[in-house]
Amino acid sequence: MLVNRTRVLFAIVLSYMLFAILLNSVGTVILQAIASLGQTKSSASILEAFKDLPIAVTSFLVASLLPRFGLRNSMALAAAMVSLACVAMPLVPTFATTKLLFAVTGAGFALTKVSAYAMVGLVARDKADHASLISTIEGLFMIGVLSSYWLFGAFIDSSNPQSLGWVNVYWLLAIAAAMVAVVVKTTPLDESAAQPESGAPSSDFSAMFVLAARPLVLVFLLCAFLYVLVEQAIGTWLPTFNNEVLHMPQAMSVMAASLFAGATAAGRLGAGFVLRRVPWFTVLASCIVMMALLLLLTLPLTRGLSPDPQMNWASAPLAAFILPMAGLFLAPIYPVINSRILSALPPSDHAVMTGLIVVFSALGGTTGSYVTGQTFAALGGETAFYFSLAPLALLLAATTMFKRLGDRDERKPEIS
Repeated sequence: MLVNRTRVLFAIVLSYMLFAILLNSVGTVILQAIASLGQTKSSASILEAFKDLPIAVTSFLVASLLPRFGLRNSMALAAAMVSLACVAMPLVPTFATTKLLFAVTGAGFALTKVSAYAMVGLVARDKADHASLISTIEGLFMIGVLSSYWLFGAFIDSSNPQSLGWVNVYWLLAIAAAMVAVVVKTTPLDESAAQPESGAPSSDFSAMFVLAARPLVLVFLLCAFLYVLVEQAIGTWLPTFNNEVLHMPQAMSVMAASLFAGATAAGRLGAGFVLRRVPWFTVLASCIVMMALLLLLTLPLTRGLSPDPQMNWASAPLAAFILPMAGLFLAPIYPVINSRILSALPPSDHAVMTGLIVVFSALGGTTGSYVTGQTFAALGGETAFYFSLAPLALLLAATTMFKRLGDRDERKPEIS
């Protein structure tokens, strides 16, 4: 049993890290699309929608049906789809192909995340173990995000920004995706507990609406939407912010953005230790306040900077190292609220609930990236990042309400 649990978690982590690299390359690809594919900031920002909308649509339409199709089958199919899309990128390096790639990646991630969260529910020993596993998996997701910046950065030619050599990274990713598909498909797992209680597929789909109508779930979905809005607003546009506001060389801009992913990974992996000693709401409220303070204190440091052709890591602006630390404070929020809502549900509802999580996360990501991109183009990067303060304030209010409703529901019978 222990061996099977370990293999299942290994398969989940591999799949998650693959999609972390691909999904969060969108900021890097936006930068490269502007430099080598002739796109403007406004036109390039559409890539976030091509990534997130398929996530939302796929999750909404098929999340409730995945237990019937098979969780491992769904995850393996997602990796195989992505492998083929990655092959297309270096063969036909156009902006249209990047749209196709992110659309396929988004749909594949929807299948993967719904399956992964449902699989965690099958192998978790109790609520504490569930929270620990979710936090660890999401932390390792951010390790994948971090590696994405350095992987893509290694293929970018800063001396020739128009070069298309960066698309060769997709050959490596295609091979990795094919290997992940094989690992997932051959991993043993008893999925019977994840099967829906009713026998009609139509009732599986309607269960999503029934679940979403619960006040606790509605407030949770608002929290998830606002969190991802802020995270993607910063994470997606940080490479471009580094390049145009901090005047860092192109490859260095991408690599410096990896600090955000590294800080988020450290925050999520370390959150499990802190949450054993400090109430979850205290941790989350403190993180939101600290995140706002960091933006207020750091963004003024970006004013008055001028281009330096000889810039290196030693001479880079201080803001390039401080601003990404926002990830440290954002880190615990998403896995904690996800675990809180999933732990209140039986395993048979986890796929449906995860579908809702993915839908609203995708909508939040698209909104955050699009608004930030438009603001960046019209008013500049500093103003665009200042705009993140508004959803942060709303997130604090929504998290407070989520805690109150959760405390109330804990006095009632478990959600079913």
